[in-house]
Amino acid sequence: MRNYSPAPNAPDAMNGCVGRYIHILSCRDYWEAPNTPYGINLLLTTMTDGIYILGNDVVFDHLIALLNSLEVNAAPNIPVCIIPYNDNLQKVRLEIASRSNVTLFENTDSIQYWEDFATKAWTSHEKAQKTWQAKGWAPVHCLGMHRKFCCFDGDFDKFVYFDADTLSMGSLDYIYQKLDEFDWVANDFQYKSDLNYVFDLSSEKLAEIFPIDKLESQIFCAGWFASKKGILNRYNSAELLNKLMSGEAEVLSLRGTDQPLFNYLVARSSISFYNFAYHQREQVTGNHWSSQFEVIDCILYDRGRRLTYLHYMSISAAKFTQLCAGEDVEIPYRDVFLHYRYLHSPQTQPQLAPPSLWVSLQRNFKSWGIQRVNNVLFKLRILINKN
Repeated sequence: MRNYSPAPNAPDAMNGCVGRYIHILSCRDYWEAPNTPYGINLLLTTMTDGIYILGNDVVFDHLIALLNSLEVNAAPNIPVCIIPYNDNLQKVRLEIASRSNVTLFENTDSIQYWEDFATKAWTSHEKAQKTWQAKGWAPVHCLGMHRKFCCFDGDFDKFVYFDADTLSMGSLDYIYQKLDEFDWVANDFQYKSDLNYVFDLSSEKLAEIFPIDKLESQIFCAGWFASKKGILNRYNSAELLNKLMSGEAEVLSLRGTDQPLFNYLVARSSISFYNFAYHQREQVTGNHWSSQFEVIDCILYDRGRRLTYLHYMSISAAKFTQLCAGEDVEIPYRDVFLHYRYLHSPQTQPQLAPPSLWVSLQRNFKSWGIQRVNNVLFKLRILINKN
């Protein structure tokens, strides 16, 4: 288990347990305490803060940019664990090998447990199954996204989770500190969006389970949040799964992947929850790429306040791959992204140029062809279901 350096000028952790290190009794390490009767050994270890990221080779350029931004803007040696979205990890593994503070989550029992959990939850959602079957989708839409639940089985006692399509812009200390008061911390404006992105408002069960007027203060974006090890575990997740399978799954919105399930679990289990963007509306910054921010030395500011993170949610990873291949792709805060992507290898940053006419034609034809095929398949499924 790795630990990172305490804050500058913080007293040594062993003198009063101050700073980022907190000592507890453990059999992992021990020291002979002076002046203790009978030579009693006081056992200690450290509480570890860390960061989880869900990723694979598809979002490799995102991942490099995020890791570099964490290094220079959050904490240079903070331990980071990459949760594999799937087995497409060749480039990710090579990158992990080059960074001493980055590891790969390889607890296959945890991965299997949470995939089974998500599968049972969503397959008990009759509306979801009917809708997804009509579209030709798998029984669980984007099953790999649900692997982020593995955060609760990892080594970090307190953690911040980042989707790979994110850039770190500032310190996370205030987030970890708030976890001393709450078990779940968010900092986003999901509550300003349509609640149907999280819960199905057409479900009559929703009002039976949750007070609708209070849901706004409880919802959050599952692409960035902070929590603690074991907050969701085998015991409480089994109880929650029983509720979902007994009919409560119908309250989950189909307009997301893992996000409806995350929000349900937090609200249904009454986990203590705090959202900076909801409770400190005038003090916090935005974090979505669609907002207008000021750029100073590749750091983003909102009305003079430094962002904690920038989220590129809903922008295709393919666009960033094309950008890093040298194509002149329009992406918000493109120069900021490129700065962090090539922070340690600026000589490899490509000179941007528009894609060739042939490449553009190929992409347009491919997109048109895929849409036509999908339309035909959709109509066929409708005819089959009618018969």
